[in-house]
Amino acid sequence: MPISMTSAAEKHVIRHLENRGHGVGIRLGVKTTGCSGLSYILEFVDEIDENDIAVISGDAKLFIDPKSFAFLDGTQLDFVKEGLNEGFEFKNPNVKNECGCGESFHV
Repeated sequence: MPISMTSAAEKHVIRHLENRGHGVGIRLGVKTTGCSGLSYILEFVDEIDENDIAVISGDAKLFIDPKSFAFLDGTQLDFVKEGLNEGFEFKNPNVKNECGCGESFHV
């Protein structure tokens, strides 16, 4: 199943890249941390790694390293605003359990 972005996430990424003035997209990955084992990482991409898996969603580009892809396959990246809070939300069908604070997950 492919990794996807909602239109809200696309707009947010594009707006931040335009404000930043450079970059080709964002990288989505996972790192080992937290109570449950893994957490999401997002960072700007200035240079594409030849091993990256590219996902193009509208005008936004999302890059995933092959090691993280196994944990992220089928994930939808959304950007949500609730009251004064806003941020990315990950809808990952591979998650089996999350820690109580929501910072990490297990697949």
